[in-house]
Amino acid sequence: MDPGSPPLAAEVKDVTDWTPYGSRVAFELADFIYRRNQMSAGDFNTLCKLWGATLLPHDDPPPFSNYAELCRTIDKTPVGGVAWESISLSYDGPRPDDAAPSWMESTYEIWYRDPRLLFKGMLENPEFQDFFDYAPLRQYDPHGDRQYENFMSGNWAWKQAVSNSEFCCS
Repeated sequence: MDPGSPPLAAEVKDVTDWTPYGSRVAFELADFIYRRNQMSAGDFNTLCKLWGATLLPHDDPPPFSNYAELCRTIDKTPVGGVAWESISLSYDGPRPDDAAPSWMESTYEIWYRDPRLLFKGMLENPEFQDFFDYAPLRQYDPHGDRQYENFMSGNWAWKQAVSNSEFCCS
């Protein structure tokens, strides 16, 4: 896309399409259980069994059969088309002479989405238009010390705005 050109039109989705969720109720239940309530897996499995028992006479299943299905569905949720990536990390610093802690010997798999691409998607999304200030800023306290309050007050956002490179360049 050429600098200065208007953003691409947002993809219009059918209002009844809750993919990968089976329905709006399933989506709202997932949001409530996983994000807002942060219910334990065991408690959610109990809830699913009770809910399923009430629906048995109607031959209907609950929105999710268990916590594992809930998590699989959440993991399938599209987020602006930005793919998951992973890296493996391990500690490579100095170790004590005696037995090193287990975390120093372990390898950790880190899953993430490219924050630059996620942020670009937010900027392109017209639904965010009036809900955040996307201009980078520098804030100072009365003593002249720099203050970091949010993402846009950080050095990365400032450098992106004043550089000659395109936003998503590596």
